[in-house]
Amino acid sequence: MLANLIQTALSQRLMTLLLALLLVGFGTRALLDLPIDAFPDISPTQVKIIIKAPGMTPEEVESLITQPIEVELLGIPRKTILRSISKYALSSITLDFEEGTDIYWARQQVAERVNNVWEDLPGDISGGLAPMSTPLGDMFMFTVESDSLTLEQKRFLVDWTLRPALRTVPGVADVNSLGGFVKTYEVIPRPEAMARLNVHNDMIVNALQSNNKNDGAGRIDQGEEAMLVRVAGAIGSLEDIGNILVENSLGEKIPLFEVADISLGTLERYGSVTADATTEAVQGLVIGLRGANAREVVTGVQAKLDEIEATLPPGTRIDVFYDRSVLIEGAVTTVSDALIEAVVLVVVLLGLFLGNVRAALTAAAVLPLAALVTFLMMSFMNMSANLMSLGGLVIAIGMLVDSSIVVVENIVSSLAKETGSTRKLPRLHIIYRAVKDVAVPVTSGILIIIIVFLPLLTLEGLEGKLFGPVTLTIVFALLGSLVLSLTVIPVLASFFIKSASHNEPWLSRNLLRFYRPALEWALAKPRYVLGLAGMLLVVTIAVFPLVGKTFMPTMDEGDIIIQLEFIPSINLESTTRLVQRVEHALIDEVPEIIRVVSRSGSDEIGMDPMGLNETDMFLQLKPPEEWEVRTKAELEEKLRQVMEGFVGLNFGFTQPIDMRVSEMLTGSRGDVAIKLFGTDLDELNTYAQQIAEQVGQVEGSVDTIATLNEGAQYLQVTVDRQRSGMLGINADDLQSRLRSQIEGLRVGTVIEQSARVPLMLRYAKLQGEGLEQMSNQFIGLEGGGNVPLSEIADIRRVEGPVSISRESGQRFAVIRTNVENRDLVGFVEEARQVI
Repeated sequence: MLANLIQTALSQRLMTLLLALLLVGFGTRALLDLPIDAFPDISPTQVKIIIKAPGMTPEEVESLITQPIEVELLGIPRKTILRSISKYALSSITLDFEEGTDIYWARQQVAERVNNVWEDLPGDISGGLAPMSTPLGDMFMFTVESDSLTLEQKRFLVDWTLRPALRTVPGVADVNSLGGFVKTYEVIPRPEAMARLNVHNDMIVNALQSNNKNDGAGRIDQGEEAMLVRVAGAIGSLEDIGNILVENSLGEKIPLFEVADISLGTLERYGSVTADATTEAVQGLVIGLRGANAREVVTGVQAKLDEIEATLPPGTRIDVFYDRSVLIEGAVTTVSDALIEAVVLVVVLLGLFLGNVRAALTAAAVLPLAALVTFLMMSFMNMSANLMSLGGLVIAIGMLVDSSIVVVENIVSSLAKETGSTRKLPRLHIIYRAVKDVAVPVTSGILIIIIVFLPLLTLEGLEGKLFGPVTLTIVFALLGSLVLSLTVIPVLASFFIKSASHNEPWLSRNLLRFYRPALEWALAKPRYVLGLAGMLLVVTIAVFPLVGKTFMPTMDEGDIIIQLEFIPSINLESTTRLVQRVEHALIDEVPEIIRVVSRSGSDEIGMDPMGLNETDMFLQLKPPEEWEVRTKAELEEKLRQVMEGFVGLNFGFTQPIDMRVSEMLTGSRGDVAIKLFGTDLDELNTYAQQIAEQVGQVEGSVDTIATLNEGAQYLQVTVDRQRSGMLGINADDLQSRLRSQIEGLRVGTVIEQSARVPLMLRYAKLQGEGLEQMSNQFIGLEGGGNVPLSEIADIRRVEGPVSISRESGQRFAVIRTNVENRDLVGFVEEARQVI
C-alpha cells in the first residue's frame, strides 16, 4: 500500500502538487475560520436557574424557593452536580450534566421540572433559566461615562439602548447591567390622608392594577371600511396615575393624588459599581453564547458600540476596561511566535546537519503543510484555536520533520550513489526506490509516537477537555507529516534536489569525533553503562515524589481581580464608600494600575450572586515593561501590603478567567476550596473558622478565608395572631403591606416607547432607624384608620445567615485559600493532614 502511494505521487507529480496547493488554500481558509479563544472551553454542560424574590431573607429563600426546586431536580436524568446558594432576595441553582449531554435537552429537562413546581412557589417571584452561556462567558466589560448624565440616566441608557442593540450581535447571550439606579414611577401613600378618607393599602393596589392596560375590543364596520377598536387605558404619565380613582371603605371614589404623592423614583438596588475612587458608575457586561467564537463576538460588540456611540447624548462615551480579545491576541501571538521560532530553528539545524540548503528546505516544507492539515482537521472536529490546541502543534514541531528528514536524507544519498555509478537509472525511479526503502520504518516510527499520546484521549472530565486538544493536534500533525513525507516531499525533491556527490557535512563530521570514542567506550564496558543507567533510574524514582505537582500552571491573564469581603451586616451604601477608600489607596500607592472598576453586591441578571458585603475589584494594569516591580508576584505582594491596612477586610487575588474556573469546579473562588457539610449553620461556622485557622498556618497559604453563613442582622416581626386578627389583619396581609411600606411593591409597568418602567407602591421612609423605624410603621385597617406595627407584632433584632450554600441537598460551609511559592498537590496533602 505504501509503495503504491509513493508510486502514484511520483507518477502524477503535477496532480500531487495541485493537491498540495488545494491543501494550502483550504488549510488557510480553515485557519481563518477557526474559533479563537485564550483558553479551551472546559465547562461541563451546565444549566443555571436564577430566581429573584424581592424582600425575602436567605432562610425564607432557601425554604420557600430553593428547597422545593431542588427536590424536583434531584431525580433529573444525567445530572452530576446540583449546587445552590440562597441569599437575600435571590436563589441561584446550578446543575452540571454528564459529558456529551446536549445543552438544549438539558435546558428543556430543567425547564419542565421548574414549571412543575412553579405554582407551589411564592407568587411575587420572577426569573427562570439563566442565559445559555458558560462560566467563562464574560467577554467584554465597559462603563458609561458622562459629565451631564445622572446615574439613573446612565442606567436607563444601558438598559434600553445599549443592551437591546448589543443582543443583536451574533454570539451574544445577554448583556448584564450593573450599578446606577433603575427608574421607576412611584406612588407614595400618605398615611394621615388615607386614615382620614378611609383608604387602605389594598385599595390603592387594586386601583393601580385595574387601570393600567391597553386592549383591543375587536372591529366594527363603517360603510365599506373596517375599523379596529383599541381601548387605551395604560398609564403614560404621572398625571395619569394621580387621576386614578380609588374606592374607599364607604364606597366613595377618591382621586389617588389626594391620598398619595406621585413622582419618579428608583428601585431598591442590590448592587453598585464604582470606578477610580471618584464616583459611582454604570457597567455593562457582555455574556457570550455557549460555543461562540470569542474573538468574533468581541469584534462584533466593538463594531456595534462604535456605531451606537455616535448617537449617544453629547459628552457621553463608553470606556472599556475588560476585553477578552486582548488576552486572546496575546495568547495567540505568544504561541504563534513560539511556532515561528521553532520552524526557523528546525530549518537552521536541518541546514547544518544535512549540509545542503535545497535538501533542508525540502524537508522543512513538511512543517507548514502539516500545520495546514492540522487546521483542516481542527475545523472538521469543531475545535477552537487556543493555548492548549496550538501548544500541541508547537510540541509536535520537532517530531514533524523526523519522517521528512529520513526520506530526504535517503534521497540525497541514493542520488549521490547513482551519480558515480556506470549504470544510469531514471531519476524518478531512484527517488521512488529511496523513499520505498524507508517507508516502513518511517511509518512505524510515527505510529509509535502517536500510540504514546493516544492514552491522553481516554481522559474524561476537565482533564480530557484540557489535554484532549493537545493530543489531537499532535496526532493530526504527525499523521499529516507522514502522508506528506511519502507523497509531496518526494515530488518536491524530484524538482529541487540535484544529483551530486554526497559528502558528510562539517557539523556531523565534528560531532562524530566526540561521539565515536564515547560509543566505543560504552560498547567496551557495557556493565558500567548499564550500572550507571540503573543508578539514574533509581535516583529518578526516589526524587519524583519530592517534585512539586500542580494540575496546570496558572495563565497570566494580564489584569488582576481583588475579591473583598466586609462584615456580613454591612449595608450597600457603606460597602460602596469603603470600596472607594480602597480604590483611592490602591491608585495612590500602586502606580502600575491604570484603572480600577469595582462591582459590589448582586448583578441585575443574577449570574454572579454576591452579597451586599462582597466586592469584585478589577485592576487594569500597565504593560509589564512599565512596572516598578519585576514580576506579578511582587506586584500582588505590593497590593497585599496596601490591603492589609484596612482592618477587618478579607481579600484574595485572582484573575477573570481563573476566578470563573474555580467557581465552576468547586462552586467557590480560590486555588483550594474545602467544603464542610452539615445541617446546623452555627456548627458549620464554628468548625469552618477552626479549619481556616489551621489551613492558614500551612506553608504557602495566603488569603485564607472561611466564608461564614452568619452575621446578617435581622428585624424579626412575629405577628400577634389574636390582636391582629381582632383588627382583621392576617399574616399574609401584614407581609404584603410591610413589603409595600419598606422595599416597595411592584404593581405594574409603565411603557415608554421600548422601555418598560416599573410602577411601584412605596411608603415614605419614617423617622428613626432599625427597630424604632419598624415600630413606627402604620398598618392600614379594612374599615379605615391604621395601627402601629408594634401593637400587633413583636419586633426583635436577631442575627441570622447572610447566605446558605447547598450541594446535593445538603448545607455546607466553604474555606478557601490561595497557594503561593509551592506546588498545589503538596499543599493539599499537608492541609489534609492538618485538618
